[in-house]
Parts: sequence; structure tokens; C-alpha cells
Amino acid sequence: MELHTRINLIGSSPRFQAVVAQIHRMARLDASVLIAGETGTGKELAARAIHYLSGRSDKPFVPVNCGALSDSLVESELFGHERGAFTDAKTASAGLIGEAAGGTLFLDEVDTLSGKAQASLLRFLQDRTYRRVGGGGLRQVDVRVLVASNADLDELARTRQFRKDLLYRLNVLSLRMPALRERQGDAEELAQATLQRLSHQYRLPSKCLHADGLDFIRRYAWPGNVRELENVIHREYLMSDDPQLCLHDSRQQLLAEAVGPAMTDGMRIQDFGDAGFRDAKAQAVAEFERSYVREMLARADGNISQAARLSQQDRSAFGKLVRKYRLGGTDERAA
Repeated sequence: MELHTRINLIGSSPRFQAVVAQIHRMARLDASVLIAGETGTGKELAARAIHYLSGRSDKPFVPVNCGALSDSLVESELFGHERGAFTDAKTASAGLIGEAAGGTLFLDEVDTLSGKAQASLLRFLQDRTYRRVGGGGLRQVDVRVLVASNADLDELARTRQFRKDLLYRLNVLSLRMPALRERQGDAEELAQATLQRLSHQYRLPSKCLHADGLDFIRRYAWPGNVRELENVIHREYLMSDDPQLCLHDSRQQLLAEAVGPAMTDGMRIQDFGDAGFRDAKAQAVAEFERSYVREMLARADGNISQAARLSQQDRSAFGKLVRKYRLGGTDERAA
């Protein structure tokens, strides 16, 4: 349990515990793993867990953000280079793959690799051999490769934006990190653990969540997942003088972010034309209602009952708004 806490594998929901069980199993199987999931679900944490629970735990874990790799230097970054291989190569470099020797190479946002980089990676994965840029001899390295993406790689492969043969090499084992809204009860547990960590990190007095704050955490859909939750708790912990956090400011901000673009673009006085006050007000209210209901449905994955709870409205009243603006939904009782 101490290791789980250290690498942030926190959550007691059946959905998340099933993922933890998969991570334990995959750690024992020395094969490539494709980790999928929405932004903020903890894909790198899962990769670290697989590494540190494996027989490679005493060797390096090297994370790479593929989106930050320059296409012109990608081979040098991955495979290294010899001194003088190009203008700025004043010293030799082992490359990221060389640094990960014996351990684990984690390629995040693998879908952002260019076609050239994908071809180079495929060649390496076939037999784990490579050449440094400017070097002559082949090198071989024992390294496990884990990759992550929030994109649909199967769809990208169908549209020829990602190599199918590379996908086959990477997707030997598959792990999907569930969204926080799919992990019932875990948001509260993660929030409490984050407060404890922050108290230790900043060496400040402990704080706890007020009942109102817990209720909000429980009901909110967290479209940014664990990363968004931790950001909210972090900000509230630092900025609130109250030992009990109600999350009032964050609640207001999240609501403003949900409806802000539509309101700021749609409620300018000049847009109402020659409408009288009463008609303009009705138009503004309708625009707000439509934007708000659409956003709540999006956060609840189309479930009307859940969206009603998020908006603190009676289900039947919320369902009327859904029907009024023809926004659909998956809750038959409200529809």
C-alpha cells in the first residue's frame, strides 16, 4: 500500500481496483503496453506503476513527451549521436533509448510522432537495435517500451495518420485509464489524499473538506479528471484561510468556465438588434439555459439524471429544459 500511495494509485472504486489489478499483472509481463485514456486520468502514473512493480524497478524510467520532439532531431533525441554528427553535436549523446537501458522507456502522446519518427521507432522495436546518428555500428539495448495516447490510435491508423504496423508492435497489451466520473467515490478519496500531501509539501497545518466541498466534489463531473481535481484542491488549500474548505471560489469559477464563452459571445447588447427589453431578456435567458444545459449534459456523458444532480436541479425540471432545447440525453425517465 505504501508503494501505491507513493505513485498515486489511489482509489477504492471497483472500476479503479480492476485497473490496479491489470497494472500488477502487466508489470510481470515484460511486453509493450499501450495506455489509453482521457487527458488527466493518470496515464504516466500507470506507466510508472508498471515499471516500479516490475523486475526493472532498479533500472531507469525515462519518460518522453513525443509532442516536444523536433522532427529534424527526433533520431538524435531517441538514439543519440556521435560527436560532430551535426553542427551542435559538440559531445556524444547516448540518447533517450540509451538512457533507459535495462529499464523502461515511456513515450507519452505517441500519436504526435511524425511519419519519419514512426518509421524509426518501428525499426528499433523489431529487434531492439539502432545506430547513433553519425555512428557506424549497430547497438542493441534491453528496454521495455510503454506508450500512452488520449487519441484513438485505431482511427488514426484507419485514416493513415498512424502506422498500422507500429500500432501492432506497441499494442501488445492494452490498458485504459477510466475517467474520474467513472470511478464512484474516488474523487473524495483523491481530494483527501491531495490535502495530506500538500500539508506535508508546504509544511503547513492540515486542512479538511467542508460538507459543501465534499458534496461538490461528489457531484461534479471533473472533465479534466484527476489533474483538474488536484489543481482545484491545490489552489483552495493555498488561498483559503479557513481550515475547512468549502470550494466556493472554485465552484463559481468552474461554472463561469462552463458557460463563459457562450455568455461573453452571445449576450452583447448589439446582438439583440431592435428587440425590446422584455424580448432581449428572454433571448438572453434562453441562450444561457441552452449553453448551461448542454455543458451539464456533456459533463454527465448525456445522462440527464446525473446532469440534474450536477446543476442542483430537480430531474423533471432539468428534463423539461433538455426537451425544450432538443439536446437529447440518455435518461429515459426524464425523456
